[in-house]
Amino acid sequence: MDRNKLGKDAERSARKHLERSGLKTLTTNYNCRAGEIDLIMQEQLTLIFVEVRLRQHKNFGSAAESVNIKKQKKIIQAARHFLLQNPQHAERECRFDVLAFDSTEALSTPLWYKDAFRL
Repeated sequence: MDRNKLGKDAERSARKHLERSGLKTLTTNYNCRAGEIDLIMQEQLTLIFVEVRLRQHKNFGSAAESVNIKKQKKIIQAARHFLLQNPQHAERECRFDVLAFDSTEALSTPLWYKDAFRL
């Protein structure tokens, strides 16, 4: 199966999982020069920047382990950009979550790491 299609399927599954858990989708695939944020969600007054990861094989570690320090810094920079561009959210509490799929068979049940990393 096409890698891009698998990635989009994982993001769609993650979004549905989060929405079923009561979160509201604000935007998907937010892009800026600093990087991309897969999902930006809202839970009550908290803004949640979500990284969705899929690993078909564990040869190079789990999906969650692939969100290394370098990737975290890019997500944080993109989140800062989003907040600058959307000042109505600037005073909100923010959180960085990771939704990880460790196989394509498990796309309906991600591992959800709330507050996975911090600024």
